[in-house]
Amino acid sequence: MCAASWGDLEKENPELADFGRERLDGRVAYLATTSATGQPRASAVTPIVGLGGCFIFVEPGSSKNADLVTDSRYSLHCSVSDITGSSGEFQLAGRAVRIDDDDRRNLAESVSSYKPARRTILYELHLAEVIATSWRGGRADRQKWSSG
Repeated sequence: MCAASWGDLEKENPELADFGRERLDGRVAYLATTSATGQPRASAVTPIVGLGGCFIFVEPGSSKNADLVTDSRYSLHCSVSDITGSSGEFQLAGRAVRIDDDDRRNLAESVSSYKPARRTILYELHLAEVIATSWRGGRADRQKWSSG
C-alpha cells in the first residue's frame, strides 16, 4: 500500500483536498480500525487538517490506539449532515503513523481547533486512497484519488 501525505493530495488535486478539509478539519469523523482479534471497530475522532498533514489525537488507553499499534491500517469517514448525504461525503484510507516528535506535535496543535491533552498520542494519517461523493440531482458524483 503506497501512502502519501495530505500535502501530496493538496498538490495533486487541490479541489479534492479542499472538499475534504471542509468536511474533516475540526469536525467529528469516524475512524475504522481492526482489533487484535480481527474485528472491525469504529470510533469517533476529530481530525486536524493543516500544514500538509491530516492528524488525530487519541487517548493512550483507548481501543483505537491499541488497534493502530497492532495494525496501522485505517479508514476515516466524515460525518454527514442528513440521511441524504446532501453535504457530501469524504473518506480516506491508508496507514496511521505515530508521531513522537515534539516539534511536529506542536505544529499539529497550532492548527488544531482544540487543545489536546498532553497525554494523548498524535498520529498522522497517511493516504492510500481518497473518495469524495457529492449528490447532484439525486445522482452520486464520485471522485477518487490514489497515492503512487
